[in-house]
Amino acid sequence: MRIEAFLHESPMFAVGRTARSFEALSARVLADDGLSFMEGLVLAALFFEAPRPVKPSQLAATFSTSRGNISHCVSGLEAKGLLQRRIDPEDARAYQLMLRPQGKRTALRVIAAFDALQRSFEKQVGKPALRAMLATLARLRDMHAAG
Repeated sequence: MRIEAFLHESPMFAVGRTARSFEALSARVLADDGLSFMEGLVLAALFFEAPRPVKPSQLAATFSTSRGNISHCVSGLEAKGLLQRRIDPEDARAYQLMLRPQGKRTALRVIAAFDALQRSFEKQVGKPALRAMLATLARLRDMHAAG
């Protein structure tokens, strides 16, 4: 198709295509636990923050996503028995998230899977190339974030 020349030079298309590829990769890696990529990230974040409870709004800000997306993930993880919500003792309108024992075990598997993927990327592409790519992506994101 005629648009292919444009697509080969388009960072937006390349990032979108790569994101879809990574989503499929993460689905395969997390399939045994029945988790989405975002659910895996939430579990990992809660694991690393423990014993400090985490608010959903903190996760939304950290992952640059909506509160609704985090709420959906939290509901799914709660239904799977991996985390629990509790009312924030300092603000009854908010709640805090904490891992249940099964959630801690699952988080460890998720973290191991993410680490294995990172090592694979570093081996295949090299750490310097990955750092340069991340810096370039950040520049592209920040160029248009303010505007």
